[in-house]
Order: sequence, then C-alpha cells, then structure tokens
Amino acid sequence: MPDLVSLAEIEKAAERLAGVAIRTPLVPFPQTDPDREPLLLVKAESLQPIGAFKLRGAYATMAALPPEVRARGVVAHSSGNHAQAVAYTARALGVRAVLVIPHTTPAVKVDACIALGAEVVYVEPTMEARTGTAEKLAEAHGFTLVPPFDDPRIIAGQGTVGLEIVQDRPDTEVILVPISGGGLIAGIAAAAKRVNPLIKVIGVEPELAADARASLLAGRPVAWPAEDTARTSADALRAQRVGDLTFAHIRELVDDIITVSEDEIQQAVGRLAREVRLVAEPGGAVATAAFLYRGAELPPARTYVSILSGGNVDPSVLARILTAQTSGSTTQPGGPTAQTGG
Repeated sequence: MPDLVSLAEIEKAAERLAGVAIRTPLVPFPQTDPDREPLLLVKAESLQPIGAFKLRGAYATMAALPPEVRARGVVAHSSGNHAQAVAYTARALGVRAVLVIPHTTPAVKVDACIALGAEVVYVEPTMEARTGTAEKLAEAHGFTLVPPFDDPRIIAGQGTVGLEIVQDRPDTEVILVPISGGGLIAGIAAAAKRVNPLIKVIGVEPELAADARASLLAGRPVAWPAEDTARTSADALRAQRVGDLTFAHIRELVDDIITVSEDEIQQAVGRLAREVRLVAEPGGAVATAAFLYRGAELPPARTYVSILSGGNVDPSVLARILTAQTSGSTTQPGGPTAQTGG
C-alpha cells in the first residue's frame, strides 16, 4: 500500500497557504430550536478566492516547486475548479498555465480561468482524454503537471480543510465530504483522524456518479463510464474513478460513503442559499444534502460538519433552482435529529 499523507505534511501545507487561502468559517445551519441536537456546521469553502477548496492543493503544490521548475510553466487537467485554482496560483506566482478542460465544463468556470490569464485546451469529457493531453503538453513544452487529486502534495493541501475543522471545533464527531477524485476526502480524513481517531469521516457522492462507493465496496478502484457520470448535475463530481493514492486513504481512513439523489442535491442548493445565505454549486451541496435527507444512513452524533466544497454555479442555473422551489416545499433538517432524539 502506498504511504499515506502525514499530519506533518498537512501542517507544512498550512504554512504555505497562510495568507493565501481563507480560513473558512463553520456556519451553523439554522434550526427551529437552536438548542436541539444535532448541530450541522457548514464549512464554506465556496468563500475561497476561486470559489472552491481546490486553491489549497494547487497553491500548496505549486508554491513548493523549485523556482527554475516553476518558471517553465504548469499544465493541469480539470473539470473546472482545479483549473481555476491552478490559473489563480499561476497568476499569483507569475508563471504560465495551460489548462486541459472538458468541453462540457460550465462556461462560468472556463471564463474565470481565461480571465485569470490561463490558456485553455478543450478535450472530450473522459479521463483518458484529459490525462493524455496534459501529459503530452507537459512532455512537449517542459511544463510541470499539477494533478487534480492523486498526488500527496495535493492531498496535503486539501487536508488543511480537516485541520481547520478539528482546531476550530474539537467537538466535531462526523465530517461529511463530497467525493470526486478523492483528494479532498483523503486529505480531510488524514488530518482529522490523526488528531482525533474517533471522528467519523463519511464520503458523499451523487447516485448517478457513485464510482467511489462502488470502489469502497469492491475493495479496489472501480471506474464508471463517462456517459454515466455525465448524467449528474454535479459537474464537479464527474470523475470516472478515484485515484490509487486517494483510494488508499479512503480504504484506510474513511468510515463510509453514501449517495444522494439529483432532487436532494437541488433541494440542498436551494436551502443553502435561502437558509444559510451561501451559494453552492450542485457538487458543493451533496454533503449538506446527506445530512438533510439521508440522516438514517449517518452515524448518530451531536455535531456534524458538511463541506460546501464549491460555489461556482452558473447564475441562471441557481436562479432556475430557486425559482422552482417554493417556500412550502422546504422542511427543517430532520434525518439525524430523528436518530439521536432532542
């Protein structure tokens, strides 16, 4: 089994990120009775400068490159948020960035990358097309490849999310984490479990892109076809397969992976906007959706944290979701509450 990322590596990444990544707040999800348990706290990574947690891994990785290596430029492949993180970091460090992006990526994410000065190369929405093109560009031009998830430096950077949670709320008992390629949950689990082995880390993904859950059940990484994962509205979570290194962390440190439906994702996007005043893209809302609608599948606890991993949603999509949801269709969070009593 490959070596897992250490707490020391995550702490070193946190030092590199000081003054760059925001130490995002834990925002309480409103309840009718504020004294009623359980409490849900939303870790608002949507407030990062690029609107998603991906800045942590990209900056921690690129800032650690030797200056002469960095000067040759970087290349990355991404469905959107990692691309923005690399573009933002490249501009901050004064280096060239070339981004390999599926042509199905929402325009709001691509436009942000271009505005940051990055060059964009469009490819088919498959992992083979993404990785193959990025590797060819790296070889041809001497760029450094900044991977989206399956790299110890990336995992360490993302792990600073978990480090902040256990430092800011030591009473946290369950952390709910969206899964795409697995870098975020690998890093959070590595940080949280090293500080408090009793914390439960639960992965969440769409029913229509549940390759990570299939992998955990099979005991090995399982790939889903691109045409299957493309069905979910959570475009940030359409990775066809978790990485080998991220899966090693998942198998060793993650307690369970559950799924949520498309309707539950949309409802969570709306409720985060209306009730918590936080903008979430569909992929960023899945962890909160798990608390709100899949409580019976969660371990009982008094304090939960859900990771709102990104808020880069097309304004027209958000408007359509909010318009479709009337005030009478919302309910108070109740799944885990029903488990644990008042």
